[in-house]
Amino acid sequence: MEYYNYLKSLHLIFIVTWFAGLFYVPRLFMYQIEASEKSEPDRTILGDQLALMTKRLWKIITWPSMILASLFAFIMLHLNSGILYAPWMQIKLGFVVLLYAYHFKNHQIYKQLQAGNFKYTTKFMRIWNEGPTLILFAVIFLVITKSTTNWIWGLAGLITLAILLMLGIKLYKSIRDKNPNA
Repeated sequence: MEYYNYLKSLHLIFIVTWFAGLFYVPRLFMYQIEASEKSEPDRTILGDQLALMTKRLWKIITWPSMILASLFAFIMLHLNSGILYAPWMQIKLGFVVLLYAYHFKNHQIYKQLQAGNFKYTTKFMRIWNEGPTLILFAVIFLVITKSTTNWIWGLAGLITLAILLMLGIKLYKSIRDKNPNA
């Protein structure tokens, strides 16, 4: 199965591009929300440009990357179905389900914002933007170590990472409150 490594390579390439979209799209959502709070003509000019950028990122990069990463993953799981019984893979797939949920929620937010419906705050988007970071850390550690025996340390590490990310968001907010151009 020499071609298995080609499939794995393609899977990883599309994982990277999928995550790139998932990292950036909530940031664009945040900018759209901020633009909606500006006065005219800035609101329209920025809003239209950000909506276009978001649409291109979401439809041309993020969605196709998710589909292709999933396709190559399913093919690899079909070719190596025994791996499904490995405890680390079962936990990894649990995180993948969370990633799909995050993706579909982003799609819902995308559709709302494209329709001019602003239900979320920029503060929410800053926190929301950290979701894929936590999933990425968990999945990478599971795939590389293939270990579930130290799951308590892994969970503690994820909680610590989440706390550090929230503190970073809070620090950035305080810096931005002091200097709005930061």
